[in-house]
Amino acid sequence: MSKQPSQSELERDARTERTLQQSDQATDRLETGPDADQDPIAATIERAVERVGAVWPLYSFVTANPLSGFEDQPFHRAVADGERLFGGRGYPHPDIFRTAWERGQIDPDVLAVELEAHGIADDPESLLEEMAAAEAARDADAEPDEATEILDRVLSKWLAAFLDEGQAKWPMPNREEGFYAAWRSMVPYDGDVSGCDDSSDLPETATEALESVLDEYPEGRWIDIAEHHFAALPGWTGFIKQRVDDDTDPWQSTYPITLREYLAVRLTLAELLDAPIEPSSDDERGADAGDESEGEDETPPLPELWLTAWEKSYRERLLEQLDGSVTEPADAGESSRPAAQLVFCIDTRSEIIRRYIEGQGRYETHGYAGFFGVPMRYRGYDATAAVDACPPIVDPEHRVVDRPDDEETMTKRDRWTGLAKATRKHFKRLKANVVAAFPFVEGGGAAYGSAMAARTLAPSAIASLENAVEERVPSQHEFCSPVLDYDDHDDHSHADHDLPQGMRPEEKVEYAQNAFALMGWTEFARLVVFTGHASETTNNPFDSSLDCGACAGNPGGPNARVLAEICNDPDVQAELRERGFNIPEDTVFLAGEHNTTTDEITLFDEGVPESHREDLKQLRADLERAQAGAAAERLESMTDDTDVDPREAVAEVERKAADWAETRPEWGLAGNASFVIGPRELTDDESLDGRAFLHSYDWTTDPEGEALEAIVTGPLVVTQWINNQYYFATVDNGVYGSGSKVTQNPLGNVGVVQGNGGDLMTGLPLQSLQRSDDEPYHQPLRLTAVIHAPRERVTEILRRHDEVAELLDNGWVADLTVVDPERDNEAFHYRGDLEWTSQSQTAMSARDRGQGRISTAAQD
Repeated sequence: MSKQPSQSELERDARTERTLQQSDQATDRLETGPDADQDPIAATIERAVERVGAVWPLYSFVTANPLSGFEDQPFHRAVADGERLFGGRGYPHPDIFRTAWERGQIDPDVLAVELEAHGIADDPESLLEEMAAAEAARDADAEPDEATEILDRVLSKWLAAFLDEGQAKWPMPNREEGFYAAWRSMVPYDGDVSGCDDSSDLPETATEALESVLDEYPEGRWIDIAEHHFAALPGWTGFIKQRVDDDTDPWQSTYPITLREYLAVRLTLAELLDAPIEPSSDDERGADAGDESEGEDETPPLPELWLTAWEKSYRERLLEQLDGSVTEPADAGESSRPAAQLVFCIDTRSEIIRRYIEGQGRYETHGYAGFFGVPMRYRGYDATAAVDACPPIVDPEHRVVDRPDDEETMTKRDRWTGLAKATRKHFKRLKANVVAAFPFVEGGGAAYGSAMAARTLAPSAIASLENAVEERVPSQHEFCSPVLDYDDHDDHSHADHDLPQGMRPEEKVEYAQNAFALMGWTEFARLVVFTGHASETTNNPFDSSLDCGACAGNPGGPNARVLAEICNDPDVQAELRERGFNIPEDTVFLAGEHNTTTDEITLFDEGVPESHREDLKQLRADLERAQAGAAAERLESMTDDTDVDPREAVAEVERKAADWAETRPEWGLAGNASFVIGPRELTDDESLDGRAFLHSYDWTTDPEGEALEAIVTGPLVVTQWINNQYYFATVDNGVYGSGSKVTQNPLGNVGVVQGNGGDLMTGLPLQSLQRSDDEPYHQPLRLTAVIHAPRERVTEILRRHDEVAELLDNGWVADLTVVDPERDNEAFHYRGDLEWTSQSQTAMSARDRGQGRISTAAQD
């Protein structure tokens, strides 16, 4: 913005806009309400934006399917529409298929069956060459319109200024009046925009601006126009969409923006910059194009056949690893009481550490969604704001805060943290104040420079120093406890957007009962540890993507602490015993947190009685040994070194966590490919290579199927989101990911851009998915789900939940296999429309391959 307005001009414009926006804001409330059909603009916006996925701020990164708006369509049709709208590839590059083929990850027999089922007889080499030729033609497509590129750049500049969340030293004026009003008052001073010398040259409200542009086109064209412009910057559109839907966002309440205002600014700028309003013929969809093709017997494109063969090959290898002798885990063999039970998040990273813990002795590990079933909004002791500590598909129902219960320890921590905050604030001020920086360089620059050099050249030493400091600074759990009792709060109806503070006794019982029921627990150890997880990384804008996805990109420790406190409540335990959960008197529940970068598990053990101190001491020692083994395995996956010394592995992962030049502190959920719902006995003797989500479930303790229904409609949907985020960010990182970290810039404390501006990037960076620019680590496969339960039980759940059946029928989940314990663990593959094909029928199809016949699967 090259011209700066005077203060008097800004105040004049602000007074004018303040009155004009009131009517617009009333209209904006119609955009997604039941009266949208009474307002053609609101109806247009509601329909046009549904294809753009929501984008969460970077500090609370939520992994989500970037094509979630297309889940009502078959996968191949959706990725074609995604390419038309966003320009993103929908299938792995042919080179990726070739690598998988040459490495044996695609079984030749499985591929042959898939190709023959669609009448394709060409050999694999010819088909790979055919896909490569099609890819070359795709890359040669025409360049985008220059005027549209200018429009995107200018609009992104304004969005970055308006949506900044505290990073800008000179914030955009008039933001409290809303986006359109603030932009209208400022745009005359923008040297990039000609033809607008005074704000009075522009329509007074967003609605009038939209009407002035859209009235030139038939109303039947409005949806195509709006969809085209929303999809032009899907990152910014998705971020606005998410912020509008979040009624607790303090930035949205203070500096409001609506999709109506965004579209009004974009279309007005398009006219001022002579950019096209209508999409080109190649980008046309037509309002009902998706409906017209429904019911057609379409053959999926060749890349999808290869992808399906790859996925089925993985499925077959996974099924071979399952223990087929486990039919009734509750009665399986003679077992003594475990020394401890540890409940981890279903996160794929937990699979590795669980194996090593189980190898240390009589330990049971279990999998449960990492928010531990407590839908809460949480605020830590010294946090500046509350966060939703539950998945995006779950609405928080309680407000939980940490309250200090140890004044002396609290004072000690405040002294240390106050010093650290003052130091950070000082350095931040130096970066923005050139004059103050000069005397600092003369007086303290040498010491600061030495510290920077040490972190760069000796990150291991810095890691050791940080660990020493952390040991001196009391952790929050040492002097704070989550306040859960409803009666401990004075205000229940007006705090934090009407969320009740704390929870009632009956609600506590329900959360504990749900946890035990979903996992199928019938016995309890002396120590039961609910283990949340978090990541540790330095100088990484994507650090929240490595935290707990079930906690909306936040650490899972607080949720673990809440459930442990609930389960330790004597009144809760008494009621649970009445309901059939025989919790022994000597069972103690505690919380912990798994650091997924270093595999260290911190136990929050302040309330553990003296009678259990020896148990706790042994558990700590075994967790340290498990950490060494898991850390060594993780390093092997990152370095291809198959001979990592466990004694050195812990030091190395701690170095990676402290090294601010480390682009890959850990792999996160890269590699994820499957979701296994069943007892641990199915997989406890196998290494699943950190590729499987594992949710504990015992069908014998769930006769009505209610627990399984909760898992299928909750965690299964969330894992599909995560899986598709990784899939699309891998197949086209530039569109559905965020490109290389090397050229990224954090923007406005809300996201990252490539270079110095443009659209917000919506997905994971290249370094989170690939070993190098040319070698992927994550295998882009859609999710394979395996459920150990009677087939009829799963069928009834799908019958009752169309939204889940739709994900399966449309191919957003690659495969659902039921391992039926009532039929000797026979595997049944879901074939769509609530029908199944048995594993034996699949094998028969493979045998018929040589004769070019694919047997017709019998319907059950």
